[in-house]
Amino acid sequence: MMDATKYKRNYFMPPTESLEWTKKEYIDKAPAWCSVDLRDGNQALIVPMSLEEKIDFFKMLVQVGFKEIEVGFPAASETEYDFLRALIDQNLIPDDVTIQVLTQARPHIIQKTFEAVKGCKHAVVHLYNSTSLAQREQVFKKSKDEIKQIAVDGAKMLLDLTKKDGGNYQFEYSPESFTGTEVEYALEVCNAVIDVWKPTPDNKVIINLPATVEMSLPHVYASQIEYMSKNLACRENVVLSLHPHNDRGCGVADSELGLLAGADRIEGTLFGNGERTGNVDIITLAMNMYTHGVDPKLDFSDIPKITELYERVTGMRVYDRSPYTGKLVFAAFSGSHQDAIAKGMNWREEKHLKDWTVPYLPLDPHDVGREYEGDVIRINSQSGKGGIGYVLEQSYGFNLPAKMREDLGYAVKNVSDHLHKELSPEEILGIFNKEYVNIKTAIKLDECHFVQEGNGVISTELTIKRDGVQKVYHGSGNGRLDAVSNAIKKHFGIAFKLTTYEEHALQRGSNSQACAYVGIEMEEGGPAIWGCGIKNDIIDASVCALLSAVNKELDKEHIK
Repeated sequence: MMDATKYKRNYFMPPTESLEWTKKEYIDKAPAWCSVDLRDGNQALIVPMSLEEKIDFFKMLVQVGFKEIEVGFPAASETEYDFLRALIDQNLIPDDVTIQVLTQARPHIIQKTFEAVKGCKHAVVHLYNSTSLAQREQVFKKSKDEIKQIAVDGAKMLLDLTKKDGGNYQFEYSPESFTGTEVEYALEVCNAVIDVWKPTPDNKVIINLPATVEMSLPHVYASQIEYMSKNLACRENVVLSLHPHNDRGCGVADSELGLLAGADRIEGTLFGNGERTGNVDIITLAMNMYTHGVDPKLDFSDIPKITELYERVTGMRVYDRSPYTGKLVFAAFSGSHQDAIAKGMNWREEKHLKDWTVPYLPLDPHDVGREYEGDVIRINSQSGKGGIGYVLEQSYGFNLPAKMREDLGYAVKNVSDHLHKELSPEEILGIFNKEYVNIKTAIKLDECHFVQEGNGVISTELTIKRDGVQKVYHGSGNGRLDAVSNAIKKHFGIAFKLTTYEEHALQRGSNSQACAYVGIEMEEGGPAIWGCGIKNDIIDASVCALLSAVNKELDKEHIK
């Protein structure tokens, strides 16, 4: 049995709260982004990245548009140290990109960090120590004043080493486990650090408030951020940063509400990789802004390429339903969804619309490097006529009559249900060809000729092979298709009514083929029987379409 009574709410509400952030409707500008994939993300991998893999990942982050990238904890291992030195010594850091290095507030680690970063044009030195009640009591066994002094002493050492080194460094401080720290105490520690660094408009400091462990509902985190934002010393010279983890699955919500509450900056990872359930997913955050019409200042126009590199160097896999990035996030299997998407896409094309309002698709797949064909409409036994027709239209140029789409839909779903699998566009085309196109089973047309008679009457001469015997048949009517139809009825003992005829060119250009669709009824109001003809000439195509439908009925009669 599970026992919820052993858990208590270990977070702290601020002493005062205004909830002004709840009045804001959306995030109206991009925050400063800092990727921590190469540090926080890397340390969470089963097999951390090699030096070469980290360089590949760094270059990809630069290409995406990150201007701040945390590259490691250089005092933690030789690999981390060597990677940082490789970036600096090989001049791999663009002038407009600032790297960030992490250090605990411990003298020997700080010293090692400054050795590693020496010679870097622009760097953020990120200092942290844990301030939470649980860490103070259980791990460090120190008082509030003692914990605060660790932060202050670390801040002073960063200042002293920077003066000696002459480096161009910006400082960042994190009260680690902020979410488990009394908010007024976290403020006290952060303000003590700010007082040491004395930020200016030209040299702002970063105060980073991590949800090292996510403990509360997102609105509580936002209330904590709002309190800190309103009460931090030198607020105009402070960049307020968030570093949310995802223990409760609310990392994105924490970040979005935290930005509404006053934060200026986000630290996170691509695809949400990180310790335990991970860091906040920057791609999701950025694309959420994008779909609200806000430029996130990051370029995710080729998600497949980013995904390939990420999976290759991290050994991780992007979940098929991961927002914006998973293989199936644009896929619609439901018939009603497919129908709405197909109609929405056609609506945009007909109206020449710029605004994106397609049902069930909050984002245009093309914007992230995905294709409609094979990505959006996916066909299985749950699919409907709209989606199946859309696949044939988009992939092969067929524009089936509405009722014929329904008939084809049943045929395709039956195959998918029998095989217990999704069907590819090629497989759907195969079913369509087999069931409807140029069927020559019971009767086979060898030749067809027409003569214009008086009074608008057209006569036809058909050379048809049935049961291996070739004969010539005649008929007439008020049009070519009507003439053929009457000849078939007269000589083959079959009665039907021509109910639907549609035609179109199958491809554009001089070598396009003609495509015709015919629907017939064997009795008034009965189910339609469908045929399709594809030929170089539209008359030939229409006759083949009619004979395909007739052959389907004759085949059924033969089976009986």
